[in-house]
Amino acid sequence: MKGIVLAGGSGTRLYPLTRAVSKQMLPVYNKPLIYYPLSVLMLGRIRNILIISSPQHVNAFRGLLGDGSRLGLNIEYAQQPEPNGIAEALVIGAEFIGNDPVTLVLGDNVFHGPGFGRLLQAESRDVDGCVLFGYAVADPERYGIGEVDSDGRLVSLEEKPARPRSDLAITGLYVYDNNVVDVAKNILPSRRGELEITDVNRVYLEQGKARMVNLGRGFAWLDTGTPDALLQASQFVQTLEQRQGVRIACLEEISFRMGFIDAGACYELGSQMSQMDYGRYLMEIAHQN
Repeated sequence: MKGIVLAGGSGTRLYPLTRAVSKQMLPVYNKPLIYYPLSVLMLGRIRNILIISSPQHVNAFRGLLGDGSRLGLNIEYAQQPEPNGIAEALVIGAEFIGNDPVTLVLGDNVFHGPGFGRLLQAESRDVDGCVLFGYAVADPERYGIGEVDSDGRLVSLEEKPARPRSDLAITGLYVYDNNVVDVAKNILPSRRGELEITDVNRVYLEQGKARMVNLGRGFAWLDTGTPDALLQASQFVQTLEQRQGVRIACLEEISFRMGFIDAGACYELGSQMSQMDYGRYLMEIAHQN
């Protein structure tokens, strides 16, 4: 399984914050935003990852994450010159994907919930078609909405429906078999001039190969595309970390827990930030194990 983080776009809804910096580099409490979607792929045991961003921002991500080797990952980079739609990430990443299935996550989405890693690993195992992840919302008319049957098979997709058939919003996390590359290459731009991920998903729906997993109660999905949403995400992470004494989207810890790096490497990464709580936390968990 390959992984792609789409960290492109101009972030106009966050102006002036994003006039000179990618929104995925903005802080969500104590970590850059991109740590959160990247952690999703890592929890799914995905180690080969492509980060796609705009030409002016790619080097900033490379400076932050490098080639991923310190985390036991292989991270590559690609450019999306213009924000031409989510599905374009699958075209840009075609060579990287090769003959493998792929998980695509949007760079401004935050996910958190019990057993999330096990869920991702189970749903991405031997995937045949596509797997989407739904989240119940109070205002479904604002989202892309999926309707499923009793077996979780997707039966309809609607974009911002006036009369929603369900309350399950389709989140920015998608698991596909390898056929998705050809599907993405053959869809036509929408009236907005973009390659729409909904059109990709609709192909799988028409083939009877689309499923949607309901993330359910006790789970959090946050889209950080506005200043209010960015603040809410920071407050959410701050509350959980301070009350529970754990870290959300701590890439070094996830690498350690997943066996990508050993205790010595985790301790060394922590020691490089030993003046901060973040670094001392890494040193402590490495020492305890």
